[in-house]
Amino acid sequence: MEDSITFGSVCSGIEAAQLAFDQLGFKQLWSSEIAEFPSKVLHHHYSNIPNLGDMIGLPNQISTGKIEAPDLFCGGTPCQAFSLAGWKNGLADKRGQLTMTFIEIANAIDKIRNKQKKKPSIILWENVEGVLNDKTNAFGNFIAGLAGFEEEIKVSKWTKSGYLEGPNRNIAWRVIDAKYFGLPQQRKRLYVLAGGKEFKPDQVLFEFDNKNIVKQLKIEKAENNSNVIDLFSKIEEGNVKKTNEKIFFKEGIKFEVFREYTDCLYSAYGTKWNGNAAAYNGSLYVAQNDRIRRLTPLECERLMGIPDNYTLVNGNSDTNRFQAVGNSWAVPVVHWIGKQISFILNNTKEKAIPNWSKSTKKTKNNLDASLYLLDNIITIDNQFFLNSSTIPNHPIDGNIQEIIQTKDVPEKFYLSPQACKGILRRKEERKIKMNEQLELLMQKISQIEDETIKMNVIINNNKDVLVS
Repeated sequence: MEDSITFGSVCSGIEAAQLAFDQLGFKQLWSSEIAEFPSKVLHHHYSNIPNLGDMIGLPNQISTGKIEAPDLFCGGTPCQAFSLAGWKNGLADKRGQLTMTFIEIANAIDKIRNKQKKKPSIILWENVEGVLNDKTNAFGNFIAGLAGFEEEIKVSKWTKSGYLEGPNRNIAWRVIDAKYFGLPQQRKRLYVLAGGKEFKPDQVLFEFDNKNIVKQLKIEKAENNSNVIDLFSKIEEGNVKKTNEKIFFKEGIKFEVFREYTDCLYSAYGTKWNGNAAAYNGSLYVAQNDRIRRLTPLECERLMGIPDNYTLVNGNSDTNRFQAVGNSWAVPVVHWIGKQISFILNNTKEKAIPNWSKSTKKTKNNLDASLYLLDNIITIDNQFFLNSSTIPNHPIDGNIQEIIQTKDVPEKFYLSPQACKGILRRKEERKIKMNEQLELLMQKISQIEDETIKMNVIINNNKDVLVS
């Protein structure tokens, strides 16, 4: 293998792959992004790396030698309504077309690399875990096409991790939660890793150790039964009990968070922040000096492991930044996968892990393929464990205090008394359960508006009396 692993990406967004892989010395050959704002971000940070635009034309550009066929090909395409049968018959559903093109790009890359007497490329695909439950069997179509089967592979239900051996490629997949990679954000994403018949993606994506990390964490987990504290009480810096880590001081400013980690960031956070689950569980709010505010674009960047103000480029808006960050990848997770890939490629003489497939059964499927649907932890030889759970063998806790912005928070991010009232009203109308401390604080803020209105009425009434 060459010293520097090369890669190309599609649906590149703001290029989280570059942020993750650059730390490992990987060399990016090209990006492919069409959205205006992410393209601006790419040009700002990586003007020397060509953005090829629409990925539809990439198979031809690779086949004709206009662009190089990389060692690693990555991206995350929409996977709705993807039909392998339709693809083979020349049909093109617009929603699934990019997924078809993704496979075509991978095939074009490997065809060229074969002519160049190079090993097949490694393929990394990221998506939301919901694709596993798609009613059109989008996932079964995708991995079958990527593996080289002529028709979709069908099972009763797809699991969050598994392994497939195909005619052309071996494939492993695993849902991983960024919450265990040093980010205080619960972000579960599906990662699919594939390569040629000599490549063992299970050795990269799964972990093997003599401990059962899932069982271990369950034992260590302690219940948090802290009492509700009145944020308006006289709490002084240095006088907050250590047991109540949700109230803290940073640079002399009092803060409260309502959970130890946030819900998954999404692209619409900047425009729909007051009408979703986060508006009631408090995961995307912070109280600063007893005022509730939304998270800022800077804080969202930190929640993804993206450098501070990475999306602060000419022509940006806050909505642009929220969308770009919410659509991106969790950098530490992708970095970990890249590190695993690098180790396997550069340590080919390392002894392979014992054959774990003997410790589980193949899953029945319509193609009679070598398919294994896994379930978190598999015991190997009563002493060894295969970990394919959402939790890595060496989890790292994130600290939400570290992502908090202390200075230059625009006033527009703070919730007005009227906004708090609206959220509370919807909570009652829809009978939604709400974070107890968040509800208490919103009620306090809402009362400020009521008291102001009452005061104005009294003043106006007194004026009327004086005039009469």
